Amino acid sequence: MKFTVPSKTLHNFASAVSKVINAKNALTILNNFLFSIEGNVLTVTACDGENTLCGRIPIMDVEGSGEFCIDARRVVELLRVMPEQELNFDIDDTTLAIEMSHPNGSYKFMGVSGAEYPRFKRTASDNLQTFQTSGAVLLRGLEFTSFAAGTDMLRPQMMGVYWDIKPDKLVFVATDTHKLVKFEDQSIAPGIEGAFILPNKSTNVFRSVFNKDEDVKVSLDPQQGVTFETDTFTFDSRLVKGRFPDYTRVIPANNPFTLTVNRHQFTTAVRRVSLFVDEGHGLIKFRITPDLLTIKASDNEYNTSGVENLAADFTGNNMVVGFSSSYLAELAGVLWTDDIVFKLADPSKPAVILPTEDKADTKLTMLLMPMSVTDF
Repeated sequence: MKFTVPSKTLHNFASAVSKVINAKNALTILNNFLFSIEGNVLTVTACDGENTLCGRIPIMDVEGSGEFCIDARRVVELLRVMPEQELNFDIDDTTLAIEMSHPNGSYKFMGVSGAEYPRFKRTASDNLQTFQTSGAVLLRGLEFTSFAAGTDMLRPQMMGVYWDIKPDKLVFVATDTHKLVKFEDQSIAPGIEGAFILPNKSTNVFRSVFNKDEDVKVSLDPQQGVTFETDTFTFDSRLVKGRFPDYTRVIPANNPFTLTVNRHQFTTAVRRVSLFVDEGHGLIKFRITPDLLTIKASDNEYNTSGVENLAADFTGNNMVVGFSSSYLAELAGVLWTDDIVFKLADPSKPAVILPTEDKADTKLTMLLMPMSVTDF
């Protein structure tokens, strides 16, 4: 087999596909890429035993067809430092000796038979549901929610982003029990109804591989997994098993008091005051009056503290409430409006955090659990 491919094109695809490969694999063969040649297309495949990602690259000067495995790490590292030029691959069909050459050098590898690479073919199913939308829509939903997904192995159902698919909208939700983010997108009408939890690893792979300019076909089988497909990539992902918490019951519907504060002033003040939190619990305190927000943090062990006062608009009476400084900074950091809105009830109830205005056809809702405060 022979073929020619631009070095940067191959590097971009190989680097993207390699994101599926684990640092340590139970099967040695999974440390490799599967290269498949058919016509004028090279398909680069990587697998971790549960998820499979394929990238399709147009190639030139093709002779023969077939497949072989090649060490993934070595190929990616070599391509990373390779100048932009055409690379010629020559593969011995019998011994699988591989030579990659360019006008000023050549590199030799020993390939492995492609027949040894694991294949995870899904069976035909009557439960398969599909819809298609732009990559921009899916990437936007994951961008606003994935940071809130849990990492606690004892709560596996929260270790991913929940996709709640409705005929007229798509809802993304993530939570780790301390914070929850819901992003509702009505710019898409999937025309189907279903739900699944996309694991954190798969979410990160999707965000790093797929781009905003391509349409993505989503094929869901709740028992076998989900497939994302574009003209250039196909990603088969497992799903998190179990039931995601009922987010519609967790978000308070009627927090009566509204706190409005300038977003930039608030986030920078929180960042400064957070330098003085007790690292054991990360508590940051709010004292809220109708026209003033006082932010305070202290570390009694080192006898240090920080206080900031901000102009604010609060519809309730005086209130003292505490939050985790790191979670608060994460949630405030994804907002884009000039002001932030906090919907509050009392110091023991979760706060709902909102932008003052949502983007077209979308709705962002964030929830943050309070921390107990004994005094200010």
